[in-house]
Amino acid sequence: MYHGLSISDAARHLVRKISRSRHQAKIPVPKLAATQDSTQRPPTAWFICPDFERPSGGIRKLYRSVDILNDAGLQAAIVRERAGLSFTWFEHQTRIVCSSRVVVSQRDVIVVPEIYGGSIRDLPRGVRQVIFNQGAYLMLDSFAREPGATAPYIDNPDLAAVLVVSKDSAAVVKYAFPGIPVHRVRQGLNQTLHHPPTGGKLRRIAYMPRRRAHEAACVLELLKLRGVLHDWEVIAIDQRTEAEVADLLRTAQIFLSFSRLEGFGLPALEALACGCLVIGYHGFGGREFFRPPFAVAIEDGDVVAFAQAVESVIGLIDSEPMNMTAAGAAGASFVQEQYSLEAEREDLLDVFVPLLKP
Repeated sequence: MYHGLSISDAARHLVRKISRSRHQAKIPVPKLAATQDSTQRPPTAWFICPDFERPSGGIRKLYRSVDILNDAGLQAAIVRERAGLSFTWFEHQTRIVCSSRVVVSQRDVIVVPEIYGGSIRDLPRGVRQVIFNQGAYLMLDSFAREPGATAPYIDNPDLAAVLVVSKDSAAVVKYAFPGIPVHRVRQGLNQTLHHPPTGGKLRRIAYMPRRRAHEAACVLELLKLRGVLHDWEVIAIDQRTEAEVADLLRTAQIFLSFSRLEGFGLPALEALACGCLVIGYHGFGGREFFRPPFAVAIEDGDVVAFAQAVESVIGLIDSEPMNMTAAGAAGASFVQEQYSLEAEREDLLDVFVPLLKP
């Protein structure tokens, strides 16, 4: 039983979407005014945020970073070009300022996502910059497509630090640019939202069709041919709020990960936190948490091995239900210990407290 998009429709839609995104023009960074007068207010971290309306873990990370800094008594704000845009797919009360009203000073810090590419160099000169790189492989892709995309990293006297969200991304950026300061900020999950259910789980498999939809279709069709899914419900999670996604993950026993060259791969981590057994591609960014017994990593692109692993896990759920329930609980405990909001807060403050000293 399939909910939301059909497998074939999702595949065609997302292949077209990915193809278009590969050739889109670079995103120009918002224009910010600057002043030499830096005595009127405390130093502020201005987090530039793209006006994308679709759900994005990267945008949510920017918002939460601002919240963490403000809660710690530091000055920070989200900067957007569209004043009236409001994200409804996750709850927030974050400080937001329209870019046309921002005036930066030399005591401030501009935090800018890596997606702005070479246009990062168009930000006001003489103001410290932190590149928040949540997509190290997107960064590498931009180097091949966009002349000058490396300039913010190699020809930028204002660069104070590069933030990344995984061990893998830290290694990629350090390899590409030896000597620049790179800091990993751990992902922190809200454990009041992402946690195992209080009762039992359903015979339900969940996945997100935004990545590699054609391969998802292949894996699921193989499992149907094998008769593995006859009493399992398969849900394609798409266009849901953060809370709705968490609700669905708490009911699922298995989450299929179709990550591809990820900075981190947050959906799979959220699934683990909700007690799911995760099977699939770690996308490299997720290697740090794809661990047995709660996660099964598949060689990238091997859809047959993927289907075989799902069939094997379903067999174990049926033959060793207590052991598999324990494995799911172990995954949730691992996430709670390693990816807490306190860990994220600690990493952010280690970077921004020295930068925002009065």
